[in-house]
Amino acid sequence: MELLECKHLGKEFDHKPILKDINLTIPRGKIVGLLGKNGAGKTTLIKLINDLLTPTSGEIRIEGEKPGVSSKKIISYLPERTYLEKNMTIKEVIHYFEEFYENFHTEKALQLLQDLDLDCNKKISQMSKGMQEKLQLILVMSREAKLYILDEPLGGVDPATRDYILDTILSNFSEGASVIISTHLISDIERILDEVILMKEGEIVLTSSADELRNKEKQSIDEIFRRYFKC
Repeated sequence: MELLECKHLGKEFDHKPILKDINLTIPRGKIVGLLGKNGAGKTTLIKLINDLLTPTSGEIRIEGEKPGVSSKKIISYLPERTYLEKNMTIKEVIHYFEEFYENFHTEKALQLLQDLDLDCNKKISQMSKGMQEKLQLILVMSREAKLYILDEPLGGVDPATRDYILDTILSNFSEGASVIISTHLISDIERILDEVILMKEGEIVLTSSADELRNKEKQSIDEIFRRYFKC
């Protein structure tokens, strides 16, 4: 049984198609790049997988079941926008995750925070945007999930922070789990990708092993992306 399957998935808003006939399979143990320009439908697809939206057509199966309570237990999701309560301290956020998720490993989170030399009594409002991004990622990657979904985890942060984020992803996702990274910053994540999915105007236009695609096209994933979208 595949970890994630989408069959003939479609989504409309006000009768306007946003996703069109999406057929997709995500195997276990892979880091998958969900790539496309802004507005390609990446975030809509991610919200459908996370049961935050309802499909107009088609179906999604996560370990054979529809998205719902059971899938939320095995998916660790990093949304595109900051969601942390600004008046909470890091310690309070850690406690909240500890109480809410059975698979949250507090020790792992605290070790990652120590690596950053962060004071757990610090309020979220006192942290820079980049540091908040790091904290959110630490919270997500400290869960022992089967599928990690990261929506634009590199947006708006400096190159050093991007390197930290990628290294944290590589070092901390559970064995046998998969990671979906949605982004348009291809050159930054290319080195960690196993699989590539290209989206354009609500459709999947290409799926491939990253290595096979590079070998076939004799180009980097970033160069292939730019050619597809004429960036």
